[in-house]
Amino acid sequence: MKLRFLIIWLLLPLFAGAQLLGGRQSYAFLELPPSPQITALGGLNVAILGSDVSTALLNPALLRPEMGGQLQVNMAGYNGGIKYMHTAFGAYAPGIGTSFAASLQYVGYGTIPHTDVTGNVMGSFRPVDFSFQLTASRRYLEKWHYGLTLKYIRSKYFDYGSTGIAADVGITFSDSARGWQAGLVVTNMGTQFSKYAPGENATLPFDLQIGISKRLAHVPIQLSATIHHLHQFDIRYEGPDLRDELQIENGDTLRTGGRGIDNLFRHFVLAGQWNIGKYIELTGAYNHLRRQELSLPERRGMSGFSMGVGLVVKKFQLRYARSWYQRSIGFHHIGASIPLQQWAGIGIFEKERTVKPNPRKHTHAHATSYRHTEPAQKFREQTGVERH
Repeated sequence: MKLRFLIIWLLLPLFAGAQLLGGRQSYAFLELPPSPQITALGGLNVAILGSDVSTALLNPALLRPEMGGQLQVNMAGYNGGIKYMHTAFGAYAPGIGTSFAASLQYVGYGTIPHTDVTGNVMGSFRPVDFSFQLTASRRYLEKWHYGLTLKYIRSKYFDYGSTGIAADVGITFSDSARGWQAGLVVTNMGTQFSKYAPGENATLPFDLQIGISKRLAHVPIQLSATIHHLHQFDIRYEGPDLRDELQIENGDTLRTGGRGIDNLFRHFVLAGQWNIGKYIELTGAYNHLRRQELSLPERRGMSGFSMGVGLVVKKFQLRYARSWYQRSIGFHHIGASIPLQQWAGIGIFEKERTVKPNPRKHTHAHATSYRHTEPAQKFREQTGVERH
């Protein structure tokens, strides 16, 4: 039965073809990196080896039991006073062998004056976007994991609003002995319940991604590569005033010819992660699509690159990341994670069962060792993480 589910999920992109065509996309904020870890990884990664609960938004199959009890809060600031926040909490239920997570993304665009056609101020309004996600992940056999994320999406811009629902499905294959992992995910399959305006024809930011990560055997470095937009080969966009081979059709910029190698590399995001000692983690990435679309031709600078640093200890994680969009414009991201399971035993749902000793075979002193928790033992066997 589980194998059948895996096959169905692999075929889901074929049934989601309606998401690939059509007009402009709605809910573009869903493509924002939710955490500093993801910002440092270039915004995309479906196979990273780690314990950051926010990576479940990149691929639900990355949600693992060791993330149970992890509470994370992230904040970022864009230009123009735009605020972006994300919070997530993970849990693990050993009795059913399933990991869960709940998260919230919020984008606030500040206070904007409401004026009439002549410029008279009539008040103000605060446009917002937010999405609430629920994620579940399970292991299949020894090396497979599969996961599902459901999203409720809400967008409100003064008198214009929209609600929708979307789903991400993903799988991973891990070989811990060799230190590598591969992942596949289909993101943002869904629809709008209500539209911004009658007759609007907009799609969600659907994507099909695949990637691989490799942890080197003798050096504390992890390398990863992610390929996005597998369903659409030509993803180039450049201003029509910059290239003669571009034309405008239905409001979209299309390329009539051009560079195949450049287009190929726009699908790739490359990243590396270096653990310095026990507590410091450095991350860097390169996103070629971002560099080509956002940098100025005469002043590219660090556009497309991102870097991050993390302080990771047993009972606390603090991360900071910066991503360069243009030479003088950067995106700063900061976040903190607290493993509540370590602090207060929160996040691992289990029931303790006491096994009564046989007085004929055991002394009272030895009988106390029979008090145990079967789900906790199962959790240690699966993850190698000791309950406290």
